[in-house]
Amino acid sequence: MNTATLTSSTQESAQLGALIRAHRLRIGLTQRELADLSTISVRAIRDLEQGKARRPRTDTVRLMAEALRLGPRARTALEAAAQAGRGGGGRDALTEPPAPPTALHPLVGRDGEVAVLARELSSGAERLVNVVGLTGVGKTRLALEVAGRLHGEGMPVLWFAFPGRPTDYLPSADGELTVRVGAAVVELYDADPADGTRPGGAGPGAVGPGAVVSRAPLGADEGLAGLLGDRPALLVLDGAPPGAPGAERLTRLLRDCPGLRLLVTSEQPWEAPGERIFLLSPLVVPARDAAEPLVASSPAVRVFLDHVRRVRPEFVAGPAELERTAFLCRRLDGHPGALAAAASWLVVCDLAALCHALDADPVPLLDHLGGAAGGDAFHRLLRDRLARLAPGPRELLAALCARAGEDFELVDITALTGRNLSECGRMLRELLISGVVRAAHEGGSSRFRVLGIVRSARTAQAASAAFPTP
Repeated sequence: MNTATLTSSTQESAQLGALIRAHRLRIGLTQRELADLSTISVRAIRDLEQGKARRPRTDTVRLMAEALRLGPRARTALEAAAQAGRGGGGRDALTEPPAPPTALHPLVGRDGEVAVLARELSSGAERLVNVVGLTGVGKTRLALEVAGRLHGEGMPVLWFAFPGRPTDYLPSADGELTVRVGAAVVELYDADPADGTRPGGAGPGAVGPGAVVSRAPLGADEGLAGLLGDRPALLVLDGAPPGAPGAERLTRLLRDCPGLRLLVTSEQPWEAPGERIFLLSPLVVPARDAAEPLVASSPAVRVFLDHVRRVRPEFVAGPAELERTAFLCRRLDGHPGALAAAASWLVVCDLAALCHALDADPVPLLDHLGGAAGGDAFHRLLRDRLARLAPGPRELLAALCARAGEDFELVDITALTGRNLSECGRMLRELLISGVVRAAHEGGSSRFRVLGIVRSARTAQAASAAFPTP
């Protein structure tokens, strides 16, 4: 912000403060009495009168005008002074709406998910959406697409990636805005101001790649409320750690920024009030008897072949190759991370050999051969996710994997476990949200299936526990 802008903003906030003080004294109210009448805190009134709060919310100005019993002309003058104050300060950073990071690869097979989320967030019908799903299923890529669509509509997008997660995109320009967003996230998560920790277990000051945030609490003009005011905006929290931020802090953020929408990507819900849980399942795979054109157009097949062409540019998918690809996609459940890892192995083997290896045991091929960002950790992350399941759902998963047949219904779980319908429904819900079970709602019935890669990973995990490496 240049000196002229700062001077202008200060003058406008002083004019607003002078108007409020003059009207208050005119009707003989103390700051405490005005606070009681307006339901605005004494501190906020004092900051407004002293010119410290330069961008009051529209609701604050309305409550103030009603408490001061202003007529139409006086109210208009007060609102104009408040609007002039909002024009300066931190909001000049949003003259051009900040953009999300740039995706490196096209998004395939997610048109329906993108349309639903973009509509809900753009309209404000949902203000807290948490995209959950198994690691590698494409949560970040979906968030990038939704954020890009909303930015195209003119909505500012603030992006925060938690430390330690791979990034398959080009970050947007950083600077003061990045630091301010990071500081707001730190304040959202920090439960103990004395411990100096950061979201996701990062050390003091580290909230993301290259970003260092002051430990001091933000003032009203420095936080997101001062930056955004009432303006609609999207804040993306990518790769949020297990455990929700404090409910009071989250509520305060949404209240202070009435136009803000939060889009979170994580492996489990926050279970916060007003949270819209959006379960992201793997891509659609071709049916076993699908015709060749349907196989070629299947989202999972298209994604796999895109990865194949990056390592084998000369590859041509004829009828035999499409048939093997369809088998491979079904074997890997259409999971984008697993498909990318499998394609990387075609550097050292052909498609027929890869299908044979996957049919025998897909676990060794779940990690990217080239060590792509995050790919070498996929199997470990999958194993860790299974280990974090609560005892009841973990035991249910073991029973389902040992059961004959792949598909099952809720009533099958009650027969398998001997528990009542309510308990079984809750356990099935956790397995669904964790991403280890996939739902299919067809013909009016709801059927479910444990992902094949989950079955294999769990079997390998059990074998490792029974026969530990010396």
